[in-house]
Amino acid sequence: MGHDDDSCYNVVMDYDVIIIGGGPAGMMAAGRAAECGARVALLEKNTSLGAKLLITGGGRSNVTNAEFDQHVFLRKFGVAGKFLYSPLSQFGVQNTLDFFHVHGMPTKVEAEKRVFPVSDSAQSVWDALVSYMRKENVTILTDMEVLGLETAHGRVSGARMKNGSLMEARSFILATGGQSRPETGSTGDGFRWLRSIGHTIVAPRPALVPVTVRESWISTLSGVSFQDVKLSYFQKDKKIESRRGKLLFTHVGLSGPLVLNMSRNIAEFLEYGDVTVSLDFLPEKNVREVDEYIQKLFDSQKNKQVKNCFDGFLTPLMIPVMLKLADIDKETPVHSVTRDERMKLARLVKDFRLTVYGLLGADKAIVTSGGVALEEVDWKHMRSRKFENLYLVGDVLNIDRPSGGYSLQLCWTTGYVAGISASEKMEK
Repeated sequence: MGHDDDSCYNVVMDYDVIIIGGGPAGMMAAGRAAECGARVALLEKNTSLGAKLLITGGGRSNVTNAEFDQHVFLRKFGVAGKFLYSPLSQFGVQNTLDFFHVHGMPTKVEAEKRVFPVSDSAQSVWDALVSYMRKENVTILTDMEVLGLETAHGRVSGARMKNGSLMEARSFILATGGQSRPETGSTGDGFRWLRSIGHTIVAPRPALVPVTVRESWISTLSGVSFQDVKLSYFQKDKKIESRRGKLLFTHVGLSGPLVLNMSRNIAEFLEYGDVTVSLDFLPEKNVREVDEYIQKLFDSQKNKQVKNCFDGFLTPLMIPVMLKLADIDKETPVHSVTRDERMKLARLVKDFRLTVYGLLGADKAIVTSGGVALEEVDWKHMRSRKFENLYLVGDVLNIDRPSGGYSLQLCWTTGYVAGISASEKMEK
């Protein structure tokens, strides 16, 4: 935003560190900077803090992933992992667990090492962070909208406020988030400010989003979930990638951890043409074994209608869909189903095809990729390499990661390190 004439602004200088953005990374940074002795103000444009935090993990808040091998943990971040070694060694998974336990929030570990509050409520995470900040005397200012950053001589000199004031501090921590879930306040403000003062911003795009499909009958399966499905996707009959995990059918397509973690890659291939998804509901069996299993079911229920003989094999909502796709009349007696029809059913169980229509967009994304170019950050301190008193945390950074607690761990790690570093900038 450069050098505007400050004369029209009421200058406020009461703080050592100003944090812009009251999400998880901002709250952690604020508490830590204050704990280190800084006078800290946290600015949040919403009327309350942590709007997105309260909806993470389906409202339960997946606070981290209990993977204590740092090398394994960092591999989940792909090429960005090498940048995170230093901050994660300063505040890692065990530090996160210790922090929340000390601040009165017990945790539990669930499938795939996902860590949740014992209360199953994101409110517990919010409470722990807010009590931490209050204990350390952080000044929390809500309804405070920042319009941009003022810079001079390689430093950020102030935050221009909508209310007409210029808030000055020795250090600034930018924790404005990305562009996912804009209704929570993540509207990409930080990206615009940073670009205007000379930072490189990698164009944001949704990551971890549900996939929509062209088949309209998918709505009849809404709510059906599977614990272990193999999902493969194809372009021009060439298999691109396969993974296994939990899957959920929605009224417009597919969701669940398996789909969310593959959505970014699927989106990239969609730009080059049609993408087809194949679901394998019994990845441990081959087609012949599935057919033998169906034969046994049929042999024990020969006189039933075919629609009534799949108990314990297919969930009830799947039965009419599978029979229709196999061209089997659901009223047909089991003993009248031909071998070809039965084999078609077995193949459907192993290769259930759907045509990808698109992704649900940033409004439904759990995170967005994109953000500040990683080379422009001093990762040991989470400091901008362009402005010596500006620190960058959380979703402002161009870091892609899977679901499973990695996003919030990124917030805790970068926020904690920035809080320490920003407080060290104080004049002794």
